[in-house]
Amino acid sequence: MTATWRILVVEDYAPFREAICYLLRQRTEFEVIESADGLDAVEKAKQLEPDLVLFDIGLPKLNGIEAARQFRTLVPKAKVMFVSQEASSDLIRETFRLGGQGFVHKQHALTDLFPAIEAVLAGEQFLSSGLDCDDDAIVSLRKIVPAEELPRPGVESSLGEDQELFRLVATTAPVMIWMSGADKLCTYCNQPWLDFTGRSIEAELGNGWAESIHPDDFKQCLDTYTKSFNRREPFKMEYRLRRYDGEYRWLLDSGVPRFNKDGSFAGYIGSAIDVTERKLAEATLSTVSQRLIEAQEQERAWIARELHDDISQQLASLSLNLSRLRAQAMPAEIRDGIGRAMLDCSNLNKEIRALSYRLHSAHLEYLGLVPAASAYCRERSAQHKVEIDFRSDNIPKELPHETALCLFRVLQEAVQNAIKHSAAAKLSVSLRGGADEIELIVCDGGIGFDTDDAGKARGLGLTSMRERLKLVKGNVVIESQPGRGTTIYARVPAKVRKEVVATGCKED
Repeated sequence: MTATWRILVVEDYAPFREAICYLLRQRTEFEVIESADGLDAVEKAKQLEPDLVLFDIGLPKLNGIEAARQFRTLVPKAKVMFVSQEASSDLIRETFRLGGQGFVHKQHALTDLFPAIEAVLAGEQFLSSGLDCDDDAIVSLRKIVPAEELPRPGVESSLGEDQELFRLVATTAPVMIWMSGADKLCTYCNQPWLDFTGRSIEAELGNGWAESIHPDDFKQCLDTYTKSFNRREPFKMEYRLRRYDGEYRWLLDSGVPRFNKDGSFAGYIGSAIDVTERKLAEATLSTVSQRLIEAQEQERAWIARELHDDISQQLASLSLNLSRLRAQAMPAEIRDGIGRAMLDCSNLNKEIRALSYRLHSAHLEYLGLVPAASAYCRERSAQHKVEIDFRSDNIPKELPHETALCLFRVLQEAVQNAIKHSAAAKLSVSLRGGADEIELIVCDGGIGFDTDDAGKARGLGLTSMRERLKLVKGNVVIESQPGRGTTIYARVPAKVRKEVVATGCKED
């Protein structure tokens, strides 16, 4: 797109609005206007006449549905699409009935936002991926970039007869294209690749292309390429490649195996695109997530202190006063009533202390991950009459705070889910340290669940686990089957390396 498009972003949640507007402003053809409520959006639309409006549904003063209905009359030429967390079939159907041309779920905004905008501005319709929609008419609108059709032995030719046509197409294609032979060595790079690196074709052939890979990415890149090549499997990998001006840029490189007409292996063909801006956008969204989690932890710590240092102390004082009152001469029935009130105060105080501990663990702050995890398992076991077998092995005493806190919160979420949903009488929890990673395993022998439906179950907290682990470069794997229990594996690097995504990193 070469024209300038005026886009109005209507979103009341400031961190998300700021992240979306930051992404849009990376595109020079977009002029971005912000609004935090429906009424303000209507007024701005009258004055500025945007080409496209991105509505959230749950807006203050005037919700997105009503605002879109007014837009059809006030700014009939403006195209409308929705970016919302609310994604029921009825709501989606209503947005399209009102003339909306796109619907992106906030969870998929990073991957779907730009394809949706480009489709809508081109007069097409777009429905975000991953939505649970039962309306066939709406589902048919979905515009998802399909996974690349992979070649099969005996189907794809080695391009021998069409070599000249291939080279013509490859030279004019707006992507970087490469080919390798059966010996893993590069045999071809198209002109966009050479323009990017500023090197000659002779310098890139063989293993020459690898000379421009960032030293920190070289080993992982080579391992991925070699393993996929040996297995004849497609691959995707991200790495930094030195551009002609000395700046390292992030590339997304995809390769698929090629086969001759007789089915014999001929090598690989691949393409690469510059995804530096996307990496920067991901880093921005990650920063937003980090700030939200940090704010949540600060709020938890404040509430925990209030409960422990104020309310708990008041209950202790109340219990003491009741004890003094009970010691005075009075009828037995009143004395018994005071005794019951004292017992209620004591039980309430225990509950408050337990809640304070779950919100902010003093064990974690002062003693470390293993003592905190062990104490948490004992407390939950006693409270819910569930046996929890906790074990730890080779966990460093000195862990980065963010790593220890992440694993502790994931442990809390996993144990709580198991107690609440699994109906299991026994759980096992283990923390294991290794040279490269630390692994948390939470296992139950309960009722289990269908992992395909896990993302739709709001009470499982799996999204929270994934978001926390993502911030420390970790991951979570869930194994479960109905009737066969659930096992959750959370893994984090022993040493978290912050990924460099900023441009301007030049060779010395």
